[in-house]
Amino acid sequence: MNLKVCMIVTDGFEEIEAVGTYAILRRGGLTVDVYALNGTQATGRFGLTCAQLKPFDTLDAAQYAALILPGGPQYKALEAHPGVQQLIKTFMQADKYVCAICAGPTLLGNAGYLKGRNYTCFTAMDEDFGGHYQPDYAVQDGRIITGKSAAAVIEFAFLILQAVAGKETADKTKKEIYYQPR
Repeated sequence: MNLKVCMIVTDGFEEIEAVGTYAILRRGGLTVDVYALNGTQATGRFGLTCAQLKPFDTLDAAQYAALILPGGPQYKALEAHPGVQQLIKTFMQADKYVCAICAGPTLLGNAGYLKGRNYTCFTAMDEDFGGHYQPDYAVQDGRIITGKSAAAVIEFAFLILQAVAGKETADKTKKEIYYQPR
């Protein structure tokens, strides 16, 4: 089983969506490689700079079970980048997981990948993507996993963890982070 996933960020990424997802997946034992669209660092929407990231042009999709696209204002730069569009297509054609949260699912919707599918995204960004918008925090339809907003990070990350590493791993990790009375 391939327990490696990749995430793409650039300036304007939503910190909680990237870092929260990263932390839960790492806690669950996955390798999470974070790629910067430009260079080797990115500064989030609220000023957090992540450095020593991998350069996007070195990303080899064959190494990964899932692609993760956090939201935030960065979605515009990701959507405009032909390499990102090609990467999404590569993951979709290889029947690998494509995961996007908040503004991120608009990349999938605008590219036609949400047609006929259940999905969620930041409510104000829901356009007619030809699918079935769900008001839930996180939605999985086949190999596409979507999250509604920054508030949905935990549910979004656990759907990814369960999809990639299995229900047992996701449940064990949940027990580790949720308060357990003695």
